[in-house]
Amino acid sequence: MQTIPLINLLYLILPLIVVWYFYKTWVGNQKEIIYATSRMIIQLLLIGYLLLYLFENKNIYLGGIILLFMILVSAWISLRNIKNKTKYEYSLIVISLAVSGLIHLFISTYLVLDLEYLYEPQYVIPIAGMIFANIMNALSLGIERFENEYNHSKDFVSARAISIKACMIPQINSLLAVGLVSLPGMMTGQILSGVDPLIAVRYQIMIMAMLLSSAGISIITYFILKEKTLNY
Repeated sequence: MQTIPLINLLYLILPLIVVWYFYKTWVGNQKEIIYATSRMIIQLLLIGYLLLYLFENKNIYLGGIILLFMILVSAWISLRNIKNKTKYEYSLIVISLAVSGLIHLFISTYLVLDLEYLYEPQYVIPIAGMIFANIMNALSLGIERFENEYNHSKDFVSARAISIKACMIPQINSLLAVGLVSLPGMMTGQILSGVDPLIAVRYQIMIMAMLLSSAGISIITYFILKEKTLNY
């Protein structure tokens, strides 16, 4: 697989500068793009070194700690665009994220991939990352939309329907576009590394189905819990 020289990554700064300029001019925030980009670079460099250690260590208790950390951080980031930032709301998000995420992680790694051991870090950690990040975005979009609709109409059923439809748009669009418009990340990465495209397709089918259903189960879990809260 072609190795990317670090110096070549600097070319990507050029379009980023354009985005930063218009974001600063039109939105009025000159720090957010710079902060997000800098944080992304630092986090990925650090996790690259950390993964070298984690992939060699198959301690299931360490794996449990990693998954718990992913869940808590994902839930915390989900609160970013939500008005209700109470501890109780955070707990609802944690439960919704954990229920859906762990169910799909078990199905994907233990049943679909049929791994020999329950915890094989080179599979579990990357797949868990995809699942939790996907659920995080779905919950953040869905809850933010629900808050706006419910505060306006006070109709839980109507606000829930609009919220679920809104948060599922990215996942449904991805399923409709895959193979026609886009070759998703995992499939592209496998093909670039020399994997048979037909094998890469099987992995991508697993991922795409997993992303749609994990987003759906998480928002369903959230609204089951949320409805009980609003009824009391």
